[in-house]
Amino acid sequence: MHGYGQFCPVAVACEVFAERWTPLILRELFAGSLRFSEIRHGMPLISRALLAQRLRRLEDAGVIESRPAGRGREYSVSPSGAELHGVIEQLGAWGQRWIPGRASVENLDSRLLLWNIRRRLALDRLPDRRIVVRFDFRGVPPGRGPATAWLVASRQEVDVCLKDPGHGVDLVVAADLGAFTRVWLGDVSMEQAARARQLGVEGPRELVRAFPRWLPLSHYAGVARPRPARAS
Repeated sequence: MHGYGQFCPVAVACEVFAERWTPLILRELFAGSLRFSEIRHGMPLISRALLAQRLRRLEDAGVIESRPAGRGREYSVSPSGAELHGVIEQLGAWGQRWIPGRASVENLDSRLLLWNIRRRLALDRLPDRRIVVRFDFRGVPPGRGPATAWLVASRQEVDVCLKDPGHGVDLVVAADLGAFTRVWLGDVSMEQAARARQLGVEGPRELVRAFPRWLPLSHYAGVARPRPARAS
């Protein structure tokens, strides 16, 4: 029997919402992803077949909608799915506040980190020209993305390149992947990571100084954390 076999609204809602990968698909749609490839960029470990299956199931349930767009389709949340936005927000805030070890080795992925940086970059704070940032990561687990990648950004668009784009590099960010992920999540500051020699930025002084301002960090970085218990 598929599902919980209960009439309880929590049970029937979970049959749609709580299936593996489904909340992350909704997270991607709420974050602005439209195409199949964009959704998968935010979920690099899901197979194409399974993502297609989950999308069909959500569409059948009336949670998302799709329409033809060029050679593929574009996806968006339906009015029904839009009501789940607050649920996703609260899940993320709860995970940020209460779950330790978010940046543990098994959760690291340089592709996912760069994809998140790409869509959060403060384009209006960039110089009025193309900027190329090369990321050299240490400590990338096998199969969890490249050790070197490039961010090509302007005030109009941002691209993540896994191969050398052939442009001159303005900044080089050399960092331990775990440390940079903790910076991204707001667990430590960029200055703290730099003092610990876990992160360094090289390039023209004015760009090095400006780099932290281009990076607003994770959507959940500002979530209040519980205060450590005082020793008695």
